[in-house]
Amino acid sequence: MTSHDVVAALRRSLGEKRIGHSGTLDPDATGVLLCGVGSVTRALRFLTILPKTYTAEVVLGVETSTLDSSGEVTATYDMSAVTVDQARLAVVQLTGDILQVPPMVSALKVDGRRLHELAREGIEVERQPRPVTVHSFTVDAGSQAGVLAIEVTCSSGTYVRTLAADLGHLLGGGAHLRNLRRTAIGSFSDLDLSPLDQPVLLAPAVALRDYDRITVDAETAVLVRHGRLLPAPSGDGPWAVVGPDDELLAVYEPFRGEAKPAVVLAGAFDS
Repeated sequence: MTSHDVVAALRRSLGEKRIGHSGTLDPDATGVLLCGVGSVTRALRFLTILPKTYTAEVVLGVETSTLDSSGEVTATYDMSAVTVDQARLAVVQLTGDILQVPPMVSALKVDGRRLHELAREGIEVERQPRPVTVHSFTVDAGSQAGVLAIEVTCSSGTYVRTLAADLGHLLGGGAHLRNLRRTAIGSFSDLDLSPLDQPVLLAPAVALRDYDRITVDAETAVLVRHGRLLPAPSGDGPWAVVGPDDELLAVYEPFRGEAKPAVVLAGAFDS
């Protein structure tokens, strides 16, 4: 399923048109996809930027046109002598703040065209490296010879298939990705999953649980509903502003020594 397919299924299940997701998951991938319902879709960007964790397998010795198992084989190498210890040393170069060239099968736009659209037409264009952060990159023996099992926690916008391809190059050959699964977005993990035909809705305040919380009284809640500035709390923000009844009122961001509303969500579940 594509992420769009997931949204369409939720619209049918919930009878609600205003549904969006917090970040595309590849059609061949499985796992965690956070979706927003109703007016809460306006806060999804704060979930999109949360770090993500993936598990996958890296198949050594075979490069593909898409950098994963869905593509056509473009090159093969004898990498039978590569060890797990060698791979563990190599991934050190792919950990931390790095520059990554987006794959041609990504949804990024170049001159108004999405890269994957150009790729389907057999067109390859130059892509500028982008800064990403790989917080952790672990490697173990895979399910068969020539396959590595990996787990990656990374910033939003990181392409795990590119990490797999780059790892293959660092080991003296090539590689591609298979069996990609997103196991977590921020603090949301497999334990929070619910099926598409029986989706479980979380309260907006729970959805923003990865951010510092500001709890305000009823009088201040009225000001928040009207988009008023607040004294800057401690921390760098953003902050989830919650009323006395635990309703998520807004998400605030730093602004000239104060805090201003980025999104006001008061009454988001009233409709």
